Amino acid sequence: MTISSSNLTPLSEDGLGQQPWWVEQWMELINGYRFKKRLERAWGYAREGHVTSIRFEGRRVHARVQGTDETPYKVKLWLDVLNDEDWGYVLEALAQKARWSAQLLAGIMPADIERAFAASGKRLFPFKLQEVRSECTCPDKANPCKHISAVYFLMGDRFSEDPFVLFQLRGRNRARLLEDLAEYRRKALANLAKKTKSKKASNPSGDSAPLPPHAAVQDPALWWRYNRNLDGDLVVITPALEGDTGLDDAGELPLAEDPRFPDARNSFLGNLKAHGQASAQKAMLQAMAAGS
Repeated sequence: MTISSSNLTPLSEDGLGQQPWWVEQWMELINGYRFKKRLERAWGYAREGHVTSIRFEGRRVHARVQGTDETPYKVKLWLDVLNDEDWGYVLEALAQKARWSAQLLAGIMPADIERAFAASGKRLFPFKLQEVRSECTCPDKANPCKHISAVYFLMGDRFSEDPFVLFQLRGRNRARLLEDLAEYRRKALANLAKKTKSKKASNPSGDSAPLPPHAAVQDPALWWRYNRNLDGDLVVITPALEGDTGLDDAGELPLAEDPRFPDARNSFLGNLKAHGQASAQKAMLQAMAAGS
């Protein structure tokens, strides 16, 4: 796919405007670049049309940026791709949630997409700017230079139109991702139907025997304990989504309501969520400190 200077989206003076969350997350990487003056010049290059073309070829982005020389500089950007085994874990995780599949088919990036990638120990979004590989033919030894950064800004604009570009940079284009996802969904549904049929055959009366409770249900001391060694390469530390404390996944809590205190239930749930968010942030900081 090629974007020429004639169809690049014009940029406003104050930025890309209201953008989807996945574009904002991409832009946060470049906006955190410590050389602010160089970043300002790069923004000017992007806004004023110095990026003459952007071409997406597989996992690489090729661009030309007009600088001080007569001939435009050549810029390349790319991310580390996931291998087939990693993608197998990701696709299996994606296939388990119909919501993820539906959102991707609608061209929407699921807000918790990193949970699917965590199954492979990888990430969809780069964690830091250094993970975005780049080259430029300009004489500036700094990386990213202003030409690379200008392309980076316009890539965010492209992600707004098509979030599948991010998957493409990780090794799966839109057509193949959706084809593979559909295949994994068919297998998941077939396995579910097979299990249901087997269960009915082994229990024709329909009476279901209660399953024994897990040990952690009876012993709270096991709730936060994991006694196996973890491979550091398979551990991904990601912050919890805003407002995500696990309470929504647990469903509605069976709390009694007292007409004498109409706001007590909501107040309790609010305090519980606030405590959960604070604990999640503290755990994130501790995990990052331990892993550094």
